[in-house]
Amino acid sequence: MNLESPKVNVAKSAEYLFNALNDVKNFEKLMPENIAKFEVIDENCFEFGLKGMPEIKLVKKGGTPNSQIVLGAASSKLPFTLTGNLNAIDANNTEVQLAFEGDFNPMMAMMIKGPITKFIETLAQNMEKL
Repeated sequence: MNLESPKVNVAKSAEYLFNALNDVKNFEKLMPENIAKFEVIDENCFEFGLKGMPEIKLVKKGGTPNSQIVLGAASSKLPFTLTGNLNAIDANNTEVQLAFEGDFNPMMAMMIKGPITKFIETLAQNMEKL
């Protein structure tokens, strides 16, 4: 299952956004309003929960300076990655798009497609808060 957020323009440099996203505690600023839990486990890992959804633990998997950051599920039960693609428009503007890629059975994919789509759209729209 592959989902992408709409591309959003953020009035910040790609370097600034990459460094902000590289610090997992900043993801709390991106979370939707219905967040029930956010906890930093260590500098590479955080756990969050949204009301009515199971808690998810994300770990930094890698990235490319100033252009991409990759997070993945810490649990192998629900294998997925969340990739932030940063495209510098100029020194102070960056186009950001989030991509979600997961390997789920058809029933699970059908159940989570809507909530995950809304979630990554919210994360992308909140990039301005970093």
